[in-house]
Amino acid sequence: MKKIAIVVLMSVGMLASTQAKETKKMKRTADQYTFELSDQVTREKVHFTNRYGITLTGDLYLPKNHGNEKLPALAISGPYGAVKEQASGLYANQFAQRGFAVVAFDPSYTGESGGEPRNVASPDINTEDFSAAIDFLGTQAFVDREKVGIMGICGFGGMGLNAAAVDKRVKAVAVASMYDMSRVTARGYFDSMTAVQRSEMLEQLAQQRWKDAENGKPAYGQAGLPEPEQLTGNEPEFVQGYVNYYKTDRGFHPRSINSNGSWTATNALSFMNMPLMTYINEISPRPILIIAGENAHSRYFSEDAYAAANEPKELMIIPGAVHTDLYDKVDVIPFDKLEAFFNENLK
Repeated sequence: MKKIAIVVLMSVGMLASTQAKETKKMKRTADQYTFELSDQVTREKVHFTNRYGITLTGDLYLPKNHGNEKLPALAISGPYGAVKEQASGLYANQFAQRGFAVVAFDPSYTGESGGEPRNVASPDINTEDFSAAIDFLGTQAFVDREKVGIMGICGFGGMGLNAAAVDKRVKAVAVASMYDMSRVTARGYFDSMTAVQRSEMLEQLAQQRWKDAENGKPAYGQAGLPEPEQLTGNEPEFVQGYVNYYKTDRGFHPRSINSNGSWTATNALSFMNMPLMTYINEISPRPILIIAGENAHSRYFSEDAYAAANEPKELMIIPGAVHTDLYDKVDVIPFDKLEAFFNENLK
């Protein structure tokens, strides 16, 4: 099983792409977004620092003419390997239209946020990123710090649930197309990784550390998602979904790792023995809303998280939807439900 590490990384969309090839094909620049800003909303770039001293960059979305009344607020991030100009910004734009103050942020080591080396993920640091966003929101004069929640998408659904468990300031949390990155990395899809395969993967990662130490810098992944024109239709649904989002004008962004970059070759180490869902039951009595597509390959993460959580909780399955539908399809994402959930529970 010499390729087990590569197989696992491929399965969760943690693939490199060839920058020169992609930038020729895609027209979007680093300053552009994958969605149109509502004329009812303002957007401002903001910066804040997490507990580890890393400066994060986000976009603050506010309803226009919100007056002097303090607003309920949300911190949003995800999907895993994405940036604020993609799905998290789209969600923030929608929530701001509905009266929320929202910060959509790039996680540490990603996008416009700080941290070296680039393109590293961590269940601890990325959980902290949510709390740092809440620090920022709660110190704004226009925010009611008693009405702050989290919205996590894809892999940042798992981070968001973990943040809600540890940070009692979070009054409610919702996730869409949730991934448990620690589980899928450490155990494979549907927990199919054997003990032998896990051991071999850890051995590969350990050997890569020697190489990185000798070179004085981290190596980055080399495999890549197929080009859209290379898809045959026989690939797994999630591969087609990721390509159709990250590698086309629909969702491509130059700073997105999944669109135009790669994770470090040892990135998986962070998740191998740090299970994110350990304390999900401690979110209670604060409410959880978990949303997943009926046909999403990731649906089982949502169902298992729901089973592990204590009440109050709700699992909403969107008929016919796949994983990436909940990234940007505003006619599929249940924004009215999300609005009602946060309005009811941010109090």
